Amino acid sequence: MSRILVIEDEAAIRRVLVKILAEENEAYQVEEAENGLEGLEMLKKTDYDLVLCDIKMPKMDGVEVLEAAGKVRPEIPFIMISGHGDLDTAVQTMRLGAFDYISKPPDLNRLLTTVRNALDRKELVAENRILKKKVSKNYEMIGESEAIRTIKEMIDKVAPTDARVLITGPNGTGKELVAHWLHQKSERSSGPFVEVNCAAIPSELIESELFGHVKGAFTSAVKDRAGKFEAASKGTLFLDEIGDMSLSAQAKVLRALQESKVSRVGSDKDIKVDVRVVAATNKNLKAEIEAGRFREDLYHRLAVILIKVPALNDRRDDIPLLIDHFAGKIGQEQGIPPKGFSKGAIDQLQQYDWTGNIRELRNVVERLIILGGAEVSEADVKLFASK
Repeated sequence: MSRILVIEDEAAIRRVLVKILAEENEAYQVEEAENGLEGLEMLKKTDYDLVLCDIKMPKMDGVEVLEAAGKVRPEIPFIMISGHGDLDTAVQTMRLGAFDYISKPPDLNRLLTTVRNALDRKELVAENRILKKKVSKNYEMIGESEAIRTIKEMIDKVAPTDARVLITGPNGTGKELVAHWLHQKSERSSGPFVEVNCAAIPSELIESELFGHVKGAFTSAVKDRAGKFEAASKGTLFLDEIGDMSLSAQAKVLRALQESKVSRVGSDKDIKVDVRVVAATNKNLKAEIEAGRFREDLYHRLAVILIKVPALNDRRDDIPLLIDHFAGKIGQEQGIPPKGFSKGAIDQLQQYDWTGNIRELRNVVERLIILGGAEVSEADVKLFASK
C-alpha cells in the first residue's frame, strides 16, 4: 500500500488527481490537502510515500512546503504541479530536491509514469538504507580498549578526507573492518566499496583484475572487461594483502595513484579514475622493500596514513565484549536460543593465546554455543575450546 498526499488549492484539479490515482492502482491510498499549511501538518503526522504539490497556493506556496518538508521528511519524494507561468519555479524546485514536476492540465500518461518512478525510487532508497544498516552491523568494531579507541578516533579524523590509508596487523585482527568504516564514514559512502584480495589472485591475472582488459589481450580474454579501479569509481578500492602483489602490478598501481588513470591490459587508451585507495597487509613492508619485493615509492604513496590493528592478545580486555557480540550473532545465524557465558568461561578464554586473533575467537565461540550447555561454563571451555 502506497500512501500519496495531494496538496492542491484548486478543488477541481485536486479531485481529478485523486480520482486518477485511485483508479490507476488499488494499492494507492490517496489523501488530500487544500493548502500548503494543511499539507505540511499532515506530512508531520503521517509517513507518506509520495507528495504531489501545487506551486502557487495561498498561505504557503509549494516551494515553502518542499523546503519545510525537507527538514522533517527528507526521504519523501515530491512531484511539483506547475501552471504555465510556473515553469522557472518548477525547475528551481528540482534543485531543491523535488523528484519531478508536471504541468497543468496534467497529461495522464506522464502523471502516472512519474508517480510510478517516484514510488520505485522511494522503495529503492529505503532498501539501500536497510542494506547499509545491515552492512554496518556486519562490520561493527567491537571493543573499548585504548588501542581500539585510538583506531576509532583516527577513522573519524581520516575518513572524511581522500587521504590514502595503509592498514597493518596480523591475520584475523579485523583490518577489513577498518577499511569498511573508513569508507562508510567518508564522503564516498554512497559510492561502491570494491575489495581485491591480492594474495588470492594469481600474479598473471592480477593486472587484468585491477585494470581490466580488452578482447584478445590474452587467450581467455573473449570480451572487453572493466577492472576494479573502474568499478570503484567515486568510491573506495580496498587492496587487501597488498604485500603479495607482483612488482609489475605494483608499477601500474603506482601510475594509477600518481596520474588518476589506468589502461586496460592490451590497450594503450587511458581511462580516468576517481578512486580512494585503502590498502592492508600483514607483512612488514619495509623489510619487503629491503628484500626487493616491494616498491618503496609505492609504499610512500599508500602510507599517507598508517593504522596499526593490534593482535587480540594485546587487547584482552575486549574479549568479553567480543564474546557477547559473537554469541548474539551466532545464535541468530544458527537459530539457537541466546546463550550466556559464565564468568569462569570468560576468564578462561581471556587467558588463551589467540594466535588466530579475532577470527579464531569467533570460531571458538561458535563451537561453544553449539556444543556447550545452556550457559557456557568453564568446563565447556576446557572440553571444547582446547587449543
